Amino acid sequence: MKKLKEGTSAIHFKANDLNGNVIDLKNFKGKKLLISFFRKAACPFCNMGLQDLIKRHKEFEEKGIQVITLFASPKKEVLKYAGKQNPPFPIIADGDFKIYEKYGVDVSYIGMLKSMVNPIKTFKAMTGGFFSLRSMTQDPVIPADFLIDENQKIHRAYYGKDYDDHIPISEILAWAA
Repeated sequence: MKKLKEGTSAIHFKANDLNGNVIDLKNFKGKKLLISFFRKAACPFCNMGLQDLIKRHKEFEEKGIQVITLFASPKKEVLKYAGKQNPPFPIIADGDFKIYEKYGVDVSYIGMLKSMVNPIKTFKAMTGGFFSLRSMTQDPVIPADFLIDENQKIHRAYYGKDYDDHIPISEILAWAA
């Protein structure tokens, strides 16, 4: 799958979020935007990452950063897991992987193994209140994050190496400074 490069235009998409709102990338022109692609909605690593974005959302707002998150799961599954956290930003259920493909987000069994062999991360995921055996049988989608500038150019394309490898929040906030 082709990875997106920094300095190129963000790939347009239009989709409904969990609440039925139309999320059209064109409507974010003139704003700084974080697009964060998570694995599957039942993934404990992903739910912990989503929780971090929720906790830090006020800081994003203060810096003028909008957030859109995606999960590679059907809407029903996203509502059951990630959607229960009631984030203050849109979540798009992309169970058919269409937007993921546009952005070059891929699956990696090596990335899955990297996640599983780290005992500290695995313990945290299992005890963080988000553990689900369902996530163990799902495709090993590896997360990715994109910082999109006001002109809808990709400032930073970050492709993770394992299940909880996202662009550091400190880097996101520093970009907006």
